[in-house]
Amino acid sequence: MAQSFELEAFQRDVKGKGASRRLRRVERKIPAIVYGGEGKDPMPITLWHNDLKKAIENEAFFTHIISLSIDGKKEDVIIKDLQRHPYKPILTHADFQRVEKGHKINVTVPVHFLNEESAPAVKLQGGIVSHDAMEVEVTCLPDDLPEYLEVDMNEVEIEQIVHLSDLKLPKGVEIVALQHGEDHDQPVVSVHKPKGQKAKEAGGGGSGSEEGGG
Repeated sequence: MAQSFELEAFQRDVKGKGASRRLRRVERKIPAIVYGGEGKDPMPITLWHNDLKKAIENEAFFTHIISLSIDGKKEDVIIKDLQRHPYKPILTHADFQRVEKGHKINVTVPVHFLNEESAPAVKLQGGIVSHDAMEVEVTCLPDDLPEYLEVDMNEVEIEQIVHLSDLKLPKGVEIVALQHGEDHDQPVVSVHKPKGQKAKEAGGGGSGSEEGGG
């Protein structure tokens, strides 16, 4: 993974809604929590609101190991949850999970659909693309964490459905849903003929049969 993300953070002693509001209004920080890790307690922290807001503008932030510098001490984490104000453009809370070497993590990664407009099933056959899943939860070791998964639409034929089991995975990466059995093999994307074209084909072409009737 070429990109790296670092954020400055501070241990937080004061809790409660009033303290959180003061953090956001006066100190321009937001409350957060760091949890997980064998034998480690959850740690309430704060971090700079604008630093986090800028970081999340990059999609890769959500699928990369983040280095938190908590009062100068480094902690590797992934972001697990992010809460936002219901109508103001501000963040209100963040959850981070500690990452330990040799321990697998579960992360939801986006799916990128390549060559969607130029795919033969779309451009030549008039197919319509239907997205069923824009992201997928995977499990892997921290060093194997992919930034995203890809589906090359050039390889998808008309009336074909791409399922989770059809996705090409990097080495060491597994899809969480598939660990629960074949009935969890959900569709990801498909290309279908337009409804009008389906109806026309089902009717046998209509005009062609009349002309051949003599």
